[in-house]
Amino acid sequence: MVYAHSFWPLAAVMLPLLATVPIMLSGRSPNLRESWTLLAGGGMFAIVASMLPAVLAGGGFVLTLAEVVPGVPIQLRVDALGMFFALVASFLWIFTSVYSIGYMRALEEHDQTRYFASFAVAIAATIGVAFSANLLTLYLFYEILSLSTYPLVTHEQNAEARASGRKYLTYILGTSIGLVLPAMLIVYHLTGTLDFTHGGILAGKASPGTLSLLLLLFVLGFAKAGVMPFHGWLPAAMVAPTPVSSFLHGVAVVKVGVFSILRVVFDIFGPDLLRSLDLGVALTYFVSITILFASLVALTQDNLKRRLAYSTIGQLSYMILGAGMVSAAGMTGGVLHIAMHAFGKITLFFCAGAIYVASHKKYISEMDGLGRQMPITYVAFFLGSLSIIGMPPLGGFLSKWNLLVGAVQSQQMVLVAVLLGSSLLNAAYFFPIVYRGFFAPAPAGGAASGIREAPLFCLLPLSVTALCSLLLFFYPSVFLQLVQRALFP
Repeated sequence: MVYAHSFWPLAAVMLPLLATVPIMLSGRSPNLRESWTLLAGGGMFAIVASMLPAVLAGGGFVLTLAEVVPGVPIQLRVDALGMFFALVASFLWIFTSVYSIGYMRALEEHDQTRYFASFAVAIAATIGVAFSANLLTLYLFYEILSLSTYPLVTHEQNAEARASGRKYLTYILGTSIGLVLPAMLIVYHLTGTLDFTHGGILAGKASPGTLSLLLLLFVLGFAKAGVMPFHGWLPAAMVAPTPVSSFLHGVAVVKVGVFSILRVVFDIFGPDLLRSLDLGVALTYFVSITILFASLVALTQDNLKRRLAYSTIGQLSYMILGAGMVSAAGMTGGVLHIAMHAFGKITLFFCAGAIYVASHKKYISEMDGLGRQMPITYVAFFLGSLSIIGMPPLGGFLSKWNLLVGAVQSQQMVLVAVLLGSSLLNAAYFFPIVYRGFFAPAPAGGAASGIREAPLFCLLPLSVTALCSLLLFFYPSVFLQLVQRALFP
């Protein structure tokens, strides 16, 4: 693959970062502040999309910023895998920003200027992770994302929010510093480089035991991926406003964790090395525990956002499961699920927030009959649920189908059982929500009678993302082409 020298990758990262200045200065003018947010989001997506044709044609872009470690520069590189993630994140950030305006204004939330500024820094770090050319660059942006999302998690500034924030940083920073950083040092010692290289850089460089330890350090160290036992930060972070939850689960943060693990699996270890040492098999069995256990816990949650949070924990491990299969279909399904889950899950969180804005209800047991008062929101929730479950004609079916085919290709019938069983559990914790909303009788006294749909700025984003989940079933070609370019150049 030929990479052309270009400043466009840096521009995609810097635009939202620079936008924090006018956002902060416009605090007394909400319309102006939010206009800067939307302009930054639209501009960033335009820059990312402008590089797409070159990547689809087999090219890419690269920019070296500095070299602080011999042989390991701070470098940005746009390749197919990075473009895949950046395209999803930059597109969905636009709708998260629109949704944030409707949500924050409707509830008259405090410190909205700080909120939108932190959002801008976080999406800049997310794009930086997507376009990182090596582990060091990715690690730096990963940590910037951790710090910039802390004010979002603790936005409410009450005791619960501060406790959740401490837990968030303890898990996220503790694992990255305590596990990922030593793993990076070992990789650098063994190979003299940290560059992401198709096929990996570790073959023949260490014993099977050392390589197994390294893989474990990376998988657990990138705790944003929510692999058990380092998943506890994710339900705790649900104390944040719903747009933040949408950002955590759909646009960035958890996807950054998964993306980082996929980079390590594909471009540091390499599929051939995983296959030859059976590390892929060990990885799939390890994350299968998270898939099943998280789904079972989700069944017990009455708080809607916490049920969605445990759902996310399980769904993230689908992506790692696909990578560990090291079969063509499995790896394709794992990467593809990043996009399909993003659109489906962000729709579900948007719907949860819209329900709260309109009714101030957080518990599923209190939502009987709400679907008849908020039909657009509940239809969108139904579509998002179908995508997460993996049912046609929603995009999630394509990624889960590839995962099932991959499990068969790798002759792992246990994984077929895990995928089918967890999908049934997905249905078991999503369908009752829809059923109660549309068919259960409203509580005595007509408590839901005065409830209507949330404001337009909340309703529009969830309608668009639900529609996208539907369209991705019929028109997945751009994402499929990027996956093919990334995995089989």
